Amino acid sequence: MSIFQNLVLTVFLGVLGALIFASCNDDKVKNIPDVSHIEVDLNIKRFEQDLFTIDTNHIEIGLNALESTYPVFLKEVYLGRILPVLQDTSNLKLFLTSPGILNLRDTLNTVFGNFEDSAAEFEEMFKFYKHYFPEREIPTIVTFLSEYTLGNFTYEDEILGVGLDFFLGEEYSNYDPSFFPRYIRRTMTKEHLLAKSAQTLANDIVGQPGGDRMLDIMVHNGKVLYIQDALLPHLPDSIKLNYTAEQTKWCNESESMMWAYFLGEDLLYSTDRSSIRKLVDHSPHSPGMPEAAPGRTGNYIGWKIVQNYMKRHPEKSLWSLIQMTDAQKILEGAKYRPRN
Repeated sequence: MSIFQNLVLTVFLGVLGALIFASCNDDKVKNIPDVSHIEVDLNIKRFEQDLFTIDTNHIEIGLNALESTYPVFLKEVYLGRILPVLQDTSNLKLFLTSPGILNLRDTLNTVFGNFEDSAAEFEEMFKFYKHYFPEREIPTIVTFLSEYTLGNFTYEDEILGVGLDFFLGEEYSNYDPSFFPRYIRRTMTKEHLLAKSAQTLANDIVGQPGGDRMLDIMVHNGKVLYIQDALLPHLPDSIKLNYTAEQTKWCNESESMMWAYFLGEDLLYSTDRSSIRKLVDHSPHSPGMPEAAPGRTGNYIGWKIVQNYMKRHPEKSLWSLIQMTDAQKILEGAKYRPRN
């Protein structure tokens, strides 16, 4: 019997249900700052709409006009990195007149319309962003389509790119299951757009992990989740975690089991990517755990470690947390001892 199975048996023999309930409730208590007074000058550009205003009989003229609105994004990003094949104007003409691409454009217009609802959500998120990071400029939000090539990204702190064709719903018929398996498609919805945008911003702020041990990676990803939570305090944890509600519940109820499993299998300080990959990267399941366990459980535990650290050090700002690159010090400062 594995260490995980032993722990599960112990839980069922114990009286842990009441403790789990109390612990979950405690985790939901948040000190959400009042950001209603913060003014946000949000600039949203709809590149996927403007691109199709080009007269395909006068491609060069249309590109020059588009470049005046997108001086960086058009050539450096979209044609330079996302779809470089479109630098050839004959390919661009084929792209702009392709029935499949035109159908994709129309689908985006149907799902997102004038983007008014999403714009209001972004404005609220960036109020929290300015509260926690007042020195940072708010990037221009550029929406685009790439025929499922790229989702969200940041570019030189100036642009937050949002690939709208990655948020058309898990049942969208043109998502190839060989590229987008079910557990990935489940998060390719309009409801996940804001969370993945916040994750992109958080990744840009946090930078790279301080090392290649599992602890380094899980604490790094825990910081990203902690920033997401700060920017989107009202969003359900399941959306931020890219889990189902049932998977989130399982993690909340199995925190001590997961931690004991990592310790018992000597995974915490492992640098063997093949052993830890599914615990910190996208995966449908965490190996060695019950079938109910989702992938990336290491990130969930990393988030809890960071939460504990910040609870024990209320004098620490979010920026000071980000500047801490030693995951071991964060773990020790958190005095992390899950009890559920």
